[in-house]
Amino acid sequence: MNYHALGKSDLRISEISFGCMSLGDDHAANTRLLHQALDLGINYFDTADLYQQGENEVTVGKAFHDRRDKVILATKVGNQWQPDGSGWDWNASKSYILQAVDKSLQRLQTDYIDLYQLHGGTLDDPIDETIEAFEQLVQQGKIRYYGISSIRPSVIREYVRRSNIVSVMMQYSLLDRRPEESCLGLLQEHQISVLARGSYAQGLLLGKPLKEYLGHTPEMIAKAATMVKELADADRTAAEVAVRFVLGSPAVASAVLGIRAKEQLHEASQVAKALPLTPAELEELRSTVPPNRYEQHR
Repeated sequence: MNYHALGKSDLRISEISFGCMSLGDDHAANTRLLHQALDLGINYFDTADLYQQGENEVTVGKAFHDRRDKVILATKVGNQWQPDGSGWDWNASKSYILQAVDKSLQRLQTDYIDLYQLHGGTLDDPIDETIEAFEQLVQQGKIRYYGISSIRPSVIREYVRRSNIVSVMMQYSLLDRRPEESCLGLLQEHQISVLARGSYAQGLLLGKPLKEYLGHTPEMIAKAATMVKELADADRTAAEVAVRFVLGSPAVASAVLGIRAKEQLHEASQVAKALPLTPAELEELRSTVPPNRYEQHR
């Protein structure tokens, strides 16, 4: 397993990381899976207070309460569940963040969170107030570092300009190259790491039934999936090619893969062992489909 610095922080995270959102309700089974991931060298585990109304944090906390020093825990804040549990509202206020972090700490059974992320964000947010909350939590020792989870270039630019974020989680794949237009270069310039999600493009790059996706027609997607398959061989799977494309960007510190079962963990571990794509292979993949652009939130 390779490890990369997370922005300017002193955290070094595995380049293949564990997205916990898909974990089920069986805490014992989840613990076994999470421990197996740690044994394979995965040290970065990403959850959120939104997932399963906090139960996702609970299951991660149960798994790692006695192995806290071996893992890097990341969670997210900003989506406030309504009292009746029927949905959630966006809340990026300082008062809410300072309240929510204590509940996450309790569920995760830890005294500190390694990376606390704003789970979205818009230009209408009280951004300076939000940043104040994160900075206060750093000073209090409740979090070590903070970042945002956003695909909005306009929001990302504001946090780059105003804050001390060390990371941005965003969707990125061969079929979603929107970050290339205005975000990857900017973040690399400022030594802010990208945590990439959606590397498989909803499985479309791995043979899932074709459909329109982010402006790409089924025919275009079929062409991209075929190229991914062609670059796979006896020693490299399509999944490995898809993720290695994402990791080919120097701005990307880790590909966050959603893992729910042992088979998916095995696939992720094989990706970690795969060799990087060559510059020629990366360019060959890029040439199969045109890069898409952000049409909103510019």
